[in-house]
Amino acid sequence: MILEMKVPSPGESITEVEIAEWLVSDGDYVEKDQAIAEVDSDKATLELPAEASGVITLKAEEGDAVAVGEVVCLIDTGAAKPEGAAAEEKPEEKKEEAPKEEPRPATQTAQPEKKETYATGTASPAAKKILDEKGVSASEVKGTGKDGRITKDDAVKAVPSMGTPGPGSRGQERKKLSMLRRKVAERLVSAKNETAMLTTFNEVNMTPVFKLRSQYKEEFKTRHGVSLGFMSFFTKAVVRALQMYPDVNSMIDGDYKISYDFCDISVAVSGPKGLMVPVVRNAENLSFRGIESEIKRLAIRARDGQITVDEMTGGTFTISNGGVFGSMLSTPIINPPQSGILGMHNIIERPIAVDGKVEIHPMMYVALSYDHRIIDGKESVGFLVAIKEALESPEELLMDGNAKKALEL
Repeated sequence: MILEMKVPSPGESITEVEIAEWLVSDGDYVEKDQAIAEVDSDKATLELPAEASGVITLKAEEGDAVAVGEVVCLIDTGAAKPEGAAAEEKPEEKKEEAPKEEPRPATQTAQPEKKETYATGTASPAAKKILDEKGVSASEVKGTGKDGRITKDDAVKAVPSMGTPGPGSRGQERKKLSMLRRKVAERLVSAKNETAMLTTFNEVNMTPVFKLRSQYKEEFKTRHGVSLGFMSFFTKAVVRALQMYPDVNSMIDGDYKISYDFCDISVAVSGPKGLMVPVVRNAENLSFRGIESEIKRLAIRARDGQITVDEMTGGTFTISNGGVFGSMLSTPIINPPQSGILGMHNIIERPIAVDGKVEIHPMMYVALSYDHRIIDGKESVGFLVAIKEALESPEELLMDGNAKKALEL
């Protein structure tokens, strides 16, 4: 029996996928549920499992775009599973060697001795010194002296300019972008062209967060099996700010504004196929432990290529942490149709004025990119100030004055 394997729908609104890589070859025997291909949609990379056991016949090439429901391979379920026994190697036949011919003595022909002069294109002593210092071969220089000899002036003019290609490799590679990367590129250009995007900046003194993490991180990890990182503090601060400034938690749909009474926070993470933004649902209802556990779960799924389309859609606001890669300051780009994104950056110890004195504290620049069509400057600045206030007074504003209770210790 021949089974036709069709492309399943990886999610709502997705009409086609791209064959990123076949994990089997044409004619291979595959087992049921064995991963036979990786397919790219415009939102994620997914594995395609075999629907039955048998011999496979491929009907699409790597890089082909195939519609959802289209046949991509055939599986002959009636084919017997090969035993896999190695074929016996046939002994190599000995080839008779042809008798070697005795080398014939070469007839030597007298050649006239060549005398090298400046006229043959060699450089004068002064010119040769200049060429040697500059790493230029005399054979690359055309002499203008008598009978073609290379003069000192020729050597000076022959020095290569800074734009002259060096002797190293100058190869290039042309590789088609994955469907996911092409879709990301399309969305980024769309965000730049179709939104009135502006960015506002502030800085945060991270000393209070450092102290809380230093005091409770070991007990937190022992109790909950997950680290107490910065993301839970920032997520909590974002949720508080979104509730204070609901326009930032809204989107434009034509002539309408859609506002949400929940906070689904998209968290940008780096995966093997590029940047992905899984969503922490209803972050307003999660504790510090809940946020850290959910971010860890989603990051592992993204890293292992198991993240689903549903886990990456529907966010109302995005947090992007470029600081893990060393970024000091950036203008993050909005993740449409959202209206705002918070950019975190690296933490650097810097001198600041505290109560009239200069002190050194761990400082972080934060950036909020927002759609000015729906968010005014007052709301955007107030939103970022609210985040700064929460992070600089975390126990009071994010933990209701009781850190141990908030961390469930």
